[in-house]
Amino acid sequence: MDKRLRTVAAPVEEITDEIRAIWQDMIDTMEAMPGVGLGANQIGVLLRLAVVDASDERGQAVRMANPEILHASVKLREHEEASPHLPGVSAKIERPRAVTVRFMDENGEMVERDFVGLWATSVQHQIDHLNGKLYTDHLSKVKRDMLVRKSRKFQ
Repeated sequence: MDKRLRTVAAPVEEITDEIRAIWQDMIDTMEAMPGVGLGANQIGVLLRLAVVDASDERGQAVRMANPEILHASVKLREHEEASPHLPGVSAKIERPRAVTVRFMDENGEMVERDFVGLWATSVQHQIDHLNGKLYTDHLSKVKRDMLVRKSRKFQ
């Protein structure tokens, strides 16, 4: 596995054309997978950048720099999560059903936004990536080892 997936990404100082280009590349990659979110380290960029689009019609991607969870609901939501770095496998993960996230948007403005349901799950999954964590880290060691073995067979 690429060690960049286990590396904590660096904060973004300002929104530049280069940052906007990285976000666009991330959105294109996310759409091609297809997926509902992507952290920059998944494409080898070690910056705290994430994109999330859990809309039905697509084209609603939220671009985030330095996303941070300010508040998480007590109520949990279970969702089958997967990631391209472990092809062919997924696992049910429980995460807060709703989160309030502060991030810098594409205009360089600090924004606070509430995400619920699949949007909230995806935002939390991407922030984990930016912190060098994978969704499998939320599983017991036995379950995690089983998934990794299964994924290797799939490859």
